[in-house]
Amino acid sequence: MELFGEKRILTVSQLTGLIRGVLEENFEHVWVEGEISNLAMPASGHLYFTLKDAGAQLRCVMFRASVRALKFKPRDGMGLIVRGRLTVYDQRGDYQLLVEYLEPQGLGALQMAFIQLKERLAKEGLFAEEHKKPLPRLPRRIGIVTSATGAAIHDMLNVLNRRFANLEILLYPVRVQGEGAAAEIAGAIRDFNRLGAVDVLIVGRGGGSLEDLWAFNEEVVARAIHQSRIPVISAVGHEVDFTIADFVADLRAPTPSAAAELVVRSKSELVAEVDSLSHRLRQTMEHRLAGFDREVQVLSRSLKDPTLLLGHLAQRIDDLAGRLNLACRGGEERRRQLVQFLVNRLRLQNPAVEVERGRELLLGLANRAERSMVRRLDSAREGIAVGAGKLEALSPLATLARGYAIANLLPEGVVIRESSQLAAGDRLRLRLFRGSALCRVDSCED
Repeated sequence: MELFGEKRILTVSQLTGLIRGVLEENFEHVWVEGEISNLAMPASGHLYFTLKDAGAQLRCVMFRASVRALKFKPRDGMGLIVRGRLTVYDQRGDYQLLVEYLEPQGLGALQMAFIQLKERLAKEGLFAEEHKKPLPRLPRRIGIVTSATGAAIHDMLNVLNRRFANLEILLYPVRVQGEGAAAEIAGAIRDFNRLGAVDVLIVGRGGGSLEDLWAFNEEVVARAIHQSRIPVISAVGHEVDFTIADFVADLRAPTPSAAAELVVRSKSELVAEVDSLSHRLRQTMEHRLAGFDREVQVLSRSLKDPTLLLGHLAQRIDDLAGRLNLACRGGEERRRQLVQFLVNRLRLQNPAVEVERGRELLLGLANRAERSMVRRLDSAREGIAVGAGKLEALSPLATLARGYAIANLLPEGVVIRESSQLAAGDRLRLRLFRGSALCRVDSCED
C-alpha cells in the first residue's frame, strides 16, 4: 500500500486486527443454517464445531455461558440454525462465528430437548410398566403439588369436595413455571415421601405453552417422580399436552380436574356399592341358611331311636366282655404250662453238673499242655547242641587256637592274604587266639 508516495507496511497482527474489525462491525448479528460436524466439548465447557453445507464450511465456537442455557444436546449431522457474530481467531488467522444461540433446524430447541430427554429416560426404564404403582382404592389423605394461586388447585378442590367432602387434602404450594420451578416441584415430591403423610400425590398445573409447561419436562422432576414411594398422578395442562412427568408417573390424567376424579370415587358411588354388597351378602346368607335348614331336615329323618342304638351297644359290650374273660383264662393256662416246661429244663441243666464236667475237661487240657511243653523243650535242646557243634567247627577262633594268626594292614585294616599286598615298611596288626601284636614288614617273599 502506498500513501502519497510512501509505503505503509503492516504486521500480520495489525492486518488481522483490521480484518476482525471489518467483520465484527458488518456481521454483528447473523443467522446461519447448516449441518453440524466435528463437534467437540473440552473440559473448559466451550462448544467447538463446524457448520457446513454442500459448498462451504464455517468454524464456530460457543462459549460456556451460552452452552449452559441450551435445552438440548447438539449432535454431529444435526441441522442447526445459529445466531452469532463473525470474528477472527488471531492465532490461526481464521475467521469464525461466535455463536450466541442455536436451535435445531425444523424443530424448536425445547421440542428437541423434550425428544432427547424422553429417549434417554425410556432407555433407562423410567417409563416401564413394572415400575407403575397402583393407586389406593380409598385414600384417606391426598397430597397436591401445584401453584396455590392457579386455576388448577381450585378445579381439583371443587371436584374433591363434591365427590367426597370429608377427605383430608394437603397442598404443597410451588412455582409451576419459570426459573427454579422444577427444583421446587421435585423438592415437594421428596418432602412428601420423607414425611409419609399422604396416600397418593397429584402433581400438575393448568394448560399453557410448551415453555409454560417446561418445568414438568425437567429431568429432576422425572427422577423425583420415579423415586417416589407414594403413587403419583401427573395432571399437567390439557388433554393434548404431554410432558415427561406424564410418562414417568404411575397414572396420567388429561387435566387436573380429571386427576381429582381419578384419585377418589364419589361418596354416592361408594354408598351405592356398599348397599349393593350388603344386599348380595343378605341374599347369600339367606340362601346358605335355607340350605342348612334342608340338610337338618334330611338328617333328622335319617336319625334312629337312640334307645335302640344304646341297646345294640350294650349287647356288643357284653359280647366283648365274655370274649375277654375267655381270652384271659386261656392265657393264664398257657403261661402255667410254659413255667412248668422251663422248670423241667432248668433241672436237667444243673450248674453243678456243668461245673464238674468243665473241671475234668480243664485237667485233661492241662496234662496235655504239660506233655507238649516237655517234648518241645527236649527238641529245642537237641537243636541247640547240634548248632553249637557246627558253629564251633566253623569258628575262626578254632583255627587261631591251632597257631594261625590274622594279619590286618594298617591303618585301613585290610586282611592280608598274599605277600603281593605288602611292601617293606608296612605296619600290620596280628590277631592271635588270645590278644594281638603290632609288626613292621622288613621284606616280602613270594
